[in-house]
Amino acid sequence: MTATQSSLRSRGMELLVSYYQNPSVKLRNQLVQMNAGLVRKIAHRISHQCAEPYEDLEQIGYLGLIRAIERFNPSQGCAFSSFAVPYIRGEMLHFLRDRSGTVKIPRRWQQLNKEGQKVRELLSAKTGRQPSDDEIALELGVTTDEWRECKIATKNRLPLSLDATVCHQIDSPMTLGDTLTDTHYQNLQVLEEDRQQLQRAMNQLEDKTRQAIEFVFLKDLSRKEVAEQIGVSPMTVTRRIHRGIQQMVSVLQPQMLQTDP
Repeated sequence: MTATQSSLRSRGMELLVSYYQNPSVKLRNQLVQMNAGLVRKIAHRISHQCAEPYEDLEQIGYLGLIRAIERFNPSQGCAFSSFAVPYIRGEMLHFLRDRSGTVKIPRRWQQLNKEGQKVRELLSAKTGRQPSDDEIALELGVTTDEWRECKIATKNRLPLSLDATVCHQIDSPMTLGDTLTDTHYQNLQVLEEDRQQLQRAMNQLEDKTRQAIEFVFLKDLSRKEVAEQIGVSPMTVTRRIHRGIQQMVSVLQPQMLQTDP
């Protein structure tokens, strides 16, 4: 890693910490600009496996990047790029799934493609080799360009193959299926994010209030048992729990507004 790359990564983490502590549109936009290359890289890979324009995939990818920025917790020790990639890819793949089945090609081209396949088989049997586009077009009575456009349209209408290679790792290729988010992992990720938010809210409570909540809701102790543990009356335990929950709600509500789609 060069000194410039190290400096940029350090600056990026500083901005992520600042945004985590005090979110703002200005900071978020800075982080989006700083990580735009990640979106472009993923959009470039996926665009080679579908008919959607690269520009559309790129724009959709930025939505995933913003979601990742809003949900990233710098204290977890995870690299932001690793955290963001599933969000960016997920948005693009959701977009592609929503668009599937909506691509229509002219009926003439559908018929031309069927006739072209028959001509290909006949010429292959006759010559003992695969015919060229020029030969097929001549037999069909159309221009070579029209036949090629017909082939491309038919190919792009097909669903994406999960076995299609999107990039090559050092030891093996990565398929489109490998980039799909594991729903089980995604659910665990959401639960972990919720747990982190809840823990942050609890950390802001007074010690005895936090202990009362933990003993009652996490360790399933009675209020009387909790009172004995922390040295207060059962009524005080009830008051602390009620007040603590209200404080946690006031902390969590702004975070929920920021992360909800």
